[in-house]
Amino acid sequence: MWNCLLAIPAFLSAELILSWSASATEVTKRTEEIQPRFMEISVIAPTGISEITRPQLGQLVAPPETQLEQIPLVTNKANFDQFKAREQGSREVLVQVETDYDAHQNQNDELLAQALPVASDNIADATEVLEQINRYSNNGNNNSLNQITNVSQLRDVSPGDWAYEALRSLVERYGCIVGYPDGTYRGQNALTRFEFAAGLNACLNQIEGLLAGTTTQVSREDFETIQRLTGEFQTELTTLGARVDNLEGRVSSLEDNQFSTTTKLKGEVIFGLSDSFGGENLIEDNAVFQHRTRLNFDTSFTGRDRLRVRFQARNAPVLTTPGSVGNEGALAWSGGGDNSFVIHDLSYRFAVNDKLRLALYGNAALFNSFVNTLNPLDSVGQGSISRFGVRNPVYRIGASIRNAGAAVSFDPSSTLRLDLGYVASAAADPSEDAGLFNGSYAAIAQATFRPNKDIALAATYVHAYNTSSTGDGGRLGHNTGSLASQVQTNRPVVSDSYGIEASFNLSPQVILSGWVGYTDATVIGRGEADVWNYAATLAIKDLGREGSTLGFVVGMQPRLTGTSNATVASLINGLGAGSRKDPDVGLHIEGFYKFALTDNISITPGIIWLTAPGHNENNDDVFIGTIRTTFTF
Repeated sequence: MWNCLLAIPAFLSAELILSWSASATEVTKRTEEIQPRFMEISVIAPTGISEITRPQLGQLVAPPETQLEQIPLVTNKANFDQFKAREQGSREVLVQVETDYDAHQNQNDELLAQALPVASDNIADATEVLEQINRYSNNGNNNSLNQITNVSQLRDVSPGDWAYEALRSLVERYGCIVGYPDGTYRGQNALTRFEFAAGLNACLNQIEGLLAGTTTQVSREDFETIQRLTGEFQTELTTLGARVDNLEGRVSSLEDNQFSTTTKLKGEVIFGLSDSFGGENLIEDNAVFQHRTRLNFDTSFTGRDRLRVRFQARNAPVLTTPGSVGNEGALAWSGGGDNSFVIHDLSYRFAVNDKLRLALYGNAALFNSFVNTLNPLDSVGQGSISRFGVRNPVYRIGASIRNAGAAVSFDPSSTLRLDLGYVASAAADPSEDAGLFNGSYAAIAQATFRPNKDIALAATYVHAYNTSSTGDGGRLGHNTGSLASQVQTNRPVVSDSYGIEASFNLSPQVILSGWVGYTDATVIGRGEADVWNYAATLAIKDLGREGSTLGFVVGMQPRLTGTSNATVASLINGLGAGSRKDPDVGLHIEGFYKFALTDNISITPGIIWLTAPGHNENNDDVFIGTIRTTFTF
C-alpha cells in the first residue's frame, strides 16, 4: 500500500536534472556569480529507463536509512549523459540540486530557477504562495488539476509507458491522482512545487480516510516517509488548507446573504448638468441638473436566457422649446418623468439554438434592444450625448406607441444576421381598434452583413401605423428633428421607413460609422410626406485612458423634404402657411469626450451645435453644453 504513496516525489529531482541540463545549453552561466544552496532529495532512478521525465506520482521513494551514493552536480547535458551511463542499473542516487541563481540572469536562467525547489528558509509568505497556487488551481484555468477515477481518463498515458502501472495503482487503490481538464497528465512537463503539494495533499487526505477505517499496521519507515514529505511541503499544504477554509467561509457567507441564486441587479445612474445658448425664443434660459436612473433585475434560468425587469425614474425635459423647433435639442437621456419609478422594460429573451434567438416584450419594446444599430456611440450613458447621435432615427419610428411585442434573430451564416420584430401600443386592450393587431403598431426587418471583423453593413425597413387615438395625434414618433418632420396631423399615419447603416474599423481604436434614413409617410385620406436624415460618427476609443472615448457626430436631423399636395401640408404641425417642406437644411454638429474615471464611473463633457434650428435659417444657431456623469453597478 505504501510503496505507491512513497513514490509521490520519485522523479521530482530527476526532472529537475533534466530541466537543468536542457536549459543550460541555451545560456552562458556565470558560475562565479551563483550563490549555491544545496538540498538533498532522496530518489530512486528506475533501472533501464532511457529518459527521465516529469516526476510521476507512484514511483518509489527510498527509505531514509537507505545508503545513498553522492554524485557531482549535474550542470549540462554532457554531464547528465555521463551520469546516466554510469548509474545505469543502480537504483539509489543522491542528487544535490543547486537552487538559487543570480537575480540578473537572463530569461532562461529564470525558467531554470522556477523549475527548481526553493530552500525552506526562502519560501514566500502565505499570500505569495496562495497567489502561485491560484495560477494553476483556478477552476477557470485550462491548467487546473482535476481528480480522476481511472487511469484511462488520461489520454496521454498508455499501457506501454514505464510509469503506467504505478499510476494505475495509485488511481485504483488510493484515488489520489489528479489530471488536467483536457484529459491529459502531461508526463513530459516539469512539475512545480505547488502542483506537487496539491497531489500530495490529495493523497494524504485519501490515506487519512483509509487509516481511519482500517486496523492495518503501518511500518515506522512509512510514517517517517510521510513525515518527511509533509515537513518539506508544510508551507504549501498549510496554504492549501487555509485556501479551502477561506473558500468555504465565502461560500457560506454568499449563501446566507445572496439576493437570489438566479437574479443579478445591474444599475445605471446618469447625472446631467446642462445649459443652452443662442437661438432667441428657441431654448429655455436656465441651467438644469437632470438625472435618469435605471435598475435592471436580470434573471437567467438556463444560462442561455434572460428575464429583465427594469425600473426607471427620470426628470429630463428637452432644452429646446418643442413648440418652436421640435426635438433637435434632446439629450440622450431626455424624456418625461417626475422622478417616479415605473416598469420601463419587462422582457424575456432566450436562445433556441446557436443560430436562433427569440425575445418577448411586456412593455416598452425598443427596436435597438435586439437589432444592431452599427453605431459605436449607441449608448445613452456611455456614448453620444444627443438623442440624434445615438442611432438612426428610423429605429425610433413609432417609439411613442411601443408597448408589448416580440422579436426573432437568426444567423444563417457567420457573416449574415436577420432580425424581425413587432410591437403594438394597446396589446392588453381587447376593445375595438386596439389589441395586438388592430391598434397602432410598428414592425422592423433588418439584414446585417459582416464580411470581416472590420466592416459591417445593414439594411433596415420599418413599417408603422399610428392612429390618432394614441394621444400623439397620429405622428411618426421618432422624437428627433424638426417639428414638421414628425408629420403630426391628428389623423392616422402609415409610414414606410428605410435605413442604410455602415461601420468601418479603421483600427482597433478608431471606428467610422454612419447612416442614411428615409421615411415615406401617408396621411390616410390626405396625401404623403417625405422625411430624410443622415449622419456620420467617429469614435476614438481608449484615448488617454483605457475605457475613454472621444466622439464626434455630424449630420442632418430628420427634415420634412416635401409633401404630395397642399392639403396634407396644411395639416402638418410646424409648417408655416403655404409651406410644403422645411425651408432650409440645418446641421447637427457634436463633440464629446468620455473620460473613464474608474471602471464604474465616467465623466463626459460635450457640446452640441445646431445650425438653422428647425431647418430654418431665420432661427439663430443654438449651442448646448453638458457634463454627463454616469455611474454603473
